[in-house]
Amino acid sequence: MLHVDDIQLAFGGVKALSGVSVHADKGKITAVIGPNGAGKTSLFNVISGFYRPQSGKVTLDGEDISPLKPHARAYRGMSRTFQNIALFHGMTVLDNIKLGAHTNLRSGVISAGLRLPLTRNEEAKLDEEIQREVVGLLELDHVQHHHVEDLAYGLQKRVELARALVMKPKILLLDEPVAGMNREEKREMSRFVLGVKKDWNTTVLLIEHDMSMVMGISDHVVVLSFGKPIASGTPDEVRANPDVIKAYLGGADEPARTAA
Repeated sequence: MLHVDDIQLAFGGVKALSGVSVHADKGKITAVIGPNGAGKTSLFNVISGFYRPQSGKVTLDGEDISPLKPHARAYRGMSRTFQNIALFHGMTVLDNIKLGAHTNLRSGVISAGLRLPLTRNEEAKLDEEIQREVVGLLELDHVQHHHVEDLAYGLQKRVELARALVMKPKILLLDEPVAGMNREEKREMSRFVLGVKKDWNTTVLLIEHDMSMVMGISDHVVVLSFGKPIASGTPDEVRANPDVIKAYLGGADEPARTAA
């Protein structure tokens, strides 16, 4: 589904990514891990089009999307959440979720402004789909009419996931989806991500530094260190890799450490 090949990214004289390649198979969960400064978020910004690398290629479902801007990649089926919550305060949960569906709507500005039948029919259909496919899946029924700023942190992160899902993406990029959550909220989010994979067959690319979640839900793990790939494989293979243990997970006499 996604091929990221030999990405080279530098800011002035600082190399953020050096020869990074990541392949995410269709319907699988691929995790990218690494210590502080490893280049994980820079990689996501390259994939989603916020950064333009000096060289390398990003291919989505067989199409080279390297020249495309972020909004064009969204129209190709790429959706993303961010490390910091980016919801619209003053709006309800349902309205925040509906904003994510703009790539699937056909009515334009004039039709929407005049409330023409096309717009009204699209919105009615969208409401039904959100209720049936997204709100229920993420168990947001009881808060869908609440303002997002009134929700607990874990629920706000869930709303962000719902907004990304309503696009019906080919690939879903999750940037630290359980950062700042308590143990129960992490378990719930892991369950929801697995549900998206199972029920929608969505390809997921995940950045996360909670190793319990990564090793528990991922099909494939890629490890970065100082902008370079050092390991790739199944969770068990990565967990046992001596380079990973040294660079990230900690040695036998050193407790595992987490990173942003």
